[in-house]
Amino acid sequence: MTDETPTPIPDPAEPAGAEAPTRAGFVALIGEPNAGKSTLLNRMVGAKVSIVTHKVQTTRARIRGIAMHGSSQVVFVDTPGIFRPRRHLDRSMVAAAWNAATDADVVVLLIEAHRGLTAGAQAIIDNLRDKAGAVPVALAINKIDRVKAEELLALSQQVNAQFGFARTFMISAERGHGTNDLLAWLAETVPAGPWLYPEDQIADLPMRMIAAEITREKLTLRLHEEIPYQLTVETERWEEKPDGSARIDQIVYVSRPGHKGIVLGKGGETIKAVGQQARAELMEFMGRPVHLFLQVKLRENWLEERERYTEMGLDFRDGKQG
Repeated sequence: MTDETPTPIPDPAEPAGAEAPTRAGFVALIGEPNAGKSTLLNRMVGAKVSIVTHKVQTTRARIRGIAMHGSSQVVFVDTPGIFRPRRHLDRSMVAAAWNAATDADVVVLLIEAHRGLTAGAQAIIDNLRDKAGAVPVALAINKIDRVKAEELLALSQQVNAQFGFARTFMISAERGHGTNDLLAWLAETVPAGPWLYPEDQIADLPMRMIAAEITREKLTLRLHEEIPYQLTVETERWEEKPDGSARIDQIVYVSRPGHKGIVLGKGGETIKAVGQQARAELMEFMGRPVHLFLQVKLRENWLEERERYTEMGLDFRDGKQG
């Protein structure tokens, strides 16, 4: 009887050799306003880090959300929608979107299934030929639940005839259909390298700015027409309390005298309701009590103040004409 150590039989489910190398990279989400970029970002990250409303052009800054998939860290950059700019802020937002696409490791173009290949989407594709270079570009046809399968196939063929997309994905960012396949492909496509952020971090955005964006979202949902585009929210003070709660003081800046009364509402009812909704979401996001205090102030020229653009992560110079 011999004393032999049995040879272990490898488990086919386990990869042979060393662990899979880590990967990390930036993925720019681009498209027309309301194409679903913010919804997709929040879906991928698994938490709300970007404003989502039915109104167009609500995303102003380049917001980074971080998703982990296996050994890969995928950093999504939610960009402002690309549209024909009219104002200084508009031009800075569009420039930020294209800068993100140029700097990214991978680009995802979102097109709404029910709108098809619009003139705006075609213009983005035309620009991609010049700006994308060797960066892989994926096409994500979003909101697929709104059209029939044969229409999706025809749209995919039409759009792919315009540009050499690396892959095409049929998704519903709102419902989650197809988003896992997109994330898995992105995780394989971003470059090999060390992670860029701690494993448990979900956003590259200061909490002061996240808090301001949450309040701005509630204002955008409650107000009408041009008013949401003429205001901004700034977190003026953040105080950590001994009991673990946080006191947050914010200022809502409006650019026109008549807008101040509208934002306040009769007897302050509008700003009070906005504060309650923002506070509830902040408490859920942070997992602790929050005391939120809002003021509304007139600042007629905030749209032309360099520091406001810096707070939003935009380049003031990109919006200047001439």
